[in-house]
Amino acid sequence: MDHQSAMNYPYTSQRNVTYSKNGMVATSQPLAAQAGIDIMKQGGNAIDAAIATAAALTVVEPTSNGIGSDAFALVWVNNKLHGLNASGPAPASLSIDALKEKGIKEIPKFGFTPVTVPGTPAAWAELSQKFGKLSLKEALAPAIQYAREGFPLTPTLAYFWEKAAKVFKQTLTGEEFQHWFETFAPNGKVPSVGELWKSEDHAQTLEEIGDTNGTSFYEGKIADKIDAFSKKYDGYIRKEDLASFKPEWVDPISVNYKGYDVWEIPPNGQGLVALMALNTLKDDTFSSRENDDTYHKQIEAIKLAFADGEKYITEKKHMSQQVKDMLSDAYGKKRRAEIGEDALIPEAGDPASSGTVYLAAADGEGNMVSFIQSNYIGFGSGLVVPDTGIALQNRGHNFSMDPSHDNALAPGKRTYHTIIPGFLTKGNEAVGPFGVMGGFMQPQGHLQVVMNSIDFGMNPQSALDAPRWQWMKGMQVLLEQEVPNHIAMALTRRGHNIQVTHEAGHFGRGQIIWRDPHTGVLAGGTEPRADGAVAVY
Repeated sequence: MDHQSAMNYPYTSQRNVTYSKNGMVATSQPLAAQAGIDIMKQGGNAIDAAIATAAALTVVEPTSNGIGSDAFALVWVNNKLHGLNASGPAPASLSIDALKEKGIKEIPKFGFTPVTVPGTPAAWAELSQKFGKLSLKEALAPAIQYAREGFPLTPTLAYFWEKAAKVFKQTLTGEEFQHWFETFAPNGKVPSVGELWKSEDHAQTLEEIGDTNGTSFYEGKIADKIDAFSKKYDGYIRKEDLASFKPEWVDPISVNYKGYDVWEIPPNGQGLVALMALNTLKDDTFSSRENDDTYHKQIEAIKLAFADGEKYITEKKHMSQQVKDMLSDAYGKKRRAEIGEDALIPEAGDPASSGTVYLAAADGEGNMVSFIQSNYIGFGSGLVVPDTGIALQNRGHNFSMDPSHDNALAPGKRTYHTIIPGFLTKGNEAVGPFGVMGGFMQPQGHLQVVMNSIDFGMNPQSALDAPRWQWMKGMQVLLEQEVPNHIAMALTRRGHNIQVTHEAGHFGRGQIIWRDPHTGVLAGGTEPRADGAVAVY
């Protein structure tokens, strides 16, 4: 890949790649990116910067994440890639039988039922302790300041804030949801573009997390507040669930795609879906991005990968298939043979026989971080723990209520997870972190930006600017309106049900940082579909 390549790609936003030598943070909100750079300037490394940025995002982009989120990270330190899984399990009292006794047949999106143990505060503490140069308290300082003093809403943030509030106003009528409205729609008003929003409760919670290295959230005063709130409204999560949680260091998984190793977190994350799709297409030669054959093969490969992912991905010990089998050359070739000239309804194979924030950070020492955290759907469960500013996630919505399914709900089990950080290496050298946030768009975004970078030689910004597609279900595929009409028509003739849309939010929001192994120069791109920024020094 050449940092300078594809600068004249016809569908770019005309935004140039950002370069730096000493440090870089790319994320979806300018103030959060700046928080990370400020921490670097104070002596922190890329890990400290990632924590600072992640914490700031809980304040300045609460429509996508919060203190009550889950998180995953890929960290390049001392020429080695480390994986951190900080996704929390279902509470000990939450089970299929317990829900059926209440007449619940499907796990709802809102309320206490889908609330699982939040892993984000533990992720910050674990990263800080293992790799940081500064204290967690120091890394959280910019976020605390934003929460206490307030910040003006950016345009994309304001759009999704208002959109979520309209849904919540119609849907969340119970007393337990009033704390959300008090926090995010104070005095009955949703903040608008340029309007200041602040939360002293949020600031105090971040302070306590920093002062206790995260233990208060899981064993102390904050845990007590979560426990009391849950008990009051017949929720499932308890202090014992919080106290028993620990993030897990994991070995990242990868496939070699045309000379580059593409890395993801292993299940329970859906990064496996992106890797399976790349593994299916790795022997193909793509002459151009802008033809229907490229789009068709990408879409069919991701459909097959999702069919397997939906059937098999869950917490690793509960999977009926082995990851190595799902990523084997033989299975990749078998799935590739199933892709013909026309669109097909995908079905899961048998491998054994054959609403999220993302950030990328890098420093001048060669450390790099790919970090992602999310409430799952928008603001999450609609529940804010009183006097804390903590919006609890609704990650449990992904569990299956079918006891025979690999991803069946069970006490203490981690569900299929949508959020996935990505990382690219070549030989023994780090190329850098990348990610595309946005529910089930994420592996589809990973496939597209990796192929944009490797197959089509695009620089980080062009790879993100290029128009995207999203497979929804069956034959349904969404295309961004920038996709040429002749491609949309050709895909329709192949049997795809094509819908062209300009609606914000369908196609994910990504960030990329690539590092030149010879000079150490960092090249970054940020998402034109968000209020994205690349901060440097």
